Amino acid sequence: MSALLTIRDLNVHFATATGSVHAVRDVDLTIAQGEALGLVGESGSGKSVTSLAIMRLLAPQATISGTIEFASQEFAGQQLTTVPEAEMRKVRGSRIAMIFQEPMTALNPVMRVGEQIAEAVRAHHPDTTRQGAWAAALDAMREVAIPEHDRRARDYPHQLSGGMRQRVMIAMALVNRPQLLIADEPTTALDVTIQAQILELLRELRSKFNLAMLFISHDLGVVAQIADRVGVMYAGRIVETGSVKQVFADPMHPYTRGLLQAVPSLKTDRLQPLRTIDGSVPSLNALPPGCSFSPRCGLRVPACNEQVPPLIPVGEGHAARCIVTTAVLP
Repeated sequence: MSALLTIRDLNVHFATATGSVHAVRDVDLTIAQGEALGLVGESGSGKSVTSLAIMRLLAPQATISGTIEFASQEFAGQQLTTVPEAEMRKVRGSRIAMIFQEPMTALNPVMRVGEQIAEAVRAHHPDTTRQGAWAAALDAMREVAIPEHDRRARDYPHQLSGGMRQRVMIAMALVNRPQLLIADEPTTALDVTIQAQILELLRELRSKFNLAMLFISHDLGVVAQIADRVGVMYAGRIVETGSVKQVFADPMHPYTRGLLQAVPSLKTDRLQPLRTIDGSVPSLNALPPGCSFSPRCGLRVPACNEQVPPLIPVGEGHAARCIVTTAVLP
C-alpha cells in the first residue's frame, strides 16, 4: 500500500529569549490511504507540534526542516515544508483537514455553526453559491449525526453541548472531502459516553470515505480502539512504532511499557496506588546525553548515556529506540 503522507527527518525548532528549543527531533512517519496512525505520549512530547508542522500552522518563530510529502493526485511530488503559502492554503482544509483539541476555542463564537461550515466550503470552492454552501453544510451536519441538523445549523457554539461542538468540528473538517484527517485529542474534554460516540463516528466516517487519519492522544485505550499502527513519542522523538497488536501486546521500549502499566484495568487492586513512571519529562533545552528516557528508566546501563539509540527493528514493521530491550548492547 503506497504512502499518502511521508515524513522524513522532521525537525522543529522554536526561537525563544533563552535560545532555540528543539521540539521535534528526526521524526519519520508514513500514513497510507485509508490507514489510521495513532500518535501517543505525555504532554510536551511533540505530538501536536508534529501535526501543526504538517499543516504549516506553527508560530512564525518556528523553523521546520526535513521533508513532508503529500501524495495526493493534485499535489503529488510537492513538499509541504517548501510549497508557497498560496499553494498550502489549497491543501489545508481541502486535502488535509484537522480537528482541534478544544472546539469551543476553535469555533467562532459570534457565527452560527452552519455558517462556519459553509464558509469552509466557499473558501475552497469560490464558485459555490451561498445556497449551495449552506446545503453542503447541512449535509455534513447530517453525516456526523447531529439531530435536527437544519435547526442546529442556526445555533451559536455556546448553545451546543461539548459533544455537539465536536461533531460540528468534524463536519467542518470533512465537508470538503479531504484525504487525510488529523485529529488532535478530539475526545479529551468529553465524558466517556460522548467519547465513545465520537470514536464510533470517526470509525464510520473513515470507512465511508476511505480516510487516512493521524489520531493524536495521550489515552492508550482510545488509540487502541481506532488506530491500525502506533507511534510512541517521548521528548520530541519517536521511541517505538508498530501495529497496535505489536505495541500493545509486546512493547519493546521501557517508556511504552511504563505507559501501558500505568493504565488501570478491572484487575487493578484498588487498595494499591496506581503505577507511575518515576521522574518527569526533561526540559527540551536540557536533554540528557544519549537516550532521553534513561534518567527515568529502570533498565538503563552506562551505554544508554553515550549516544541516542536508533530505531532498531524488532519485527515486521515494529521498531524501538532501546539498546537494552532489543539486545544490541555494544
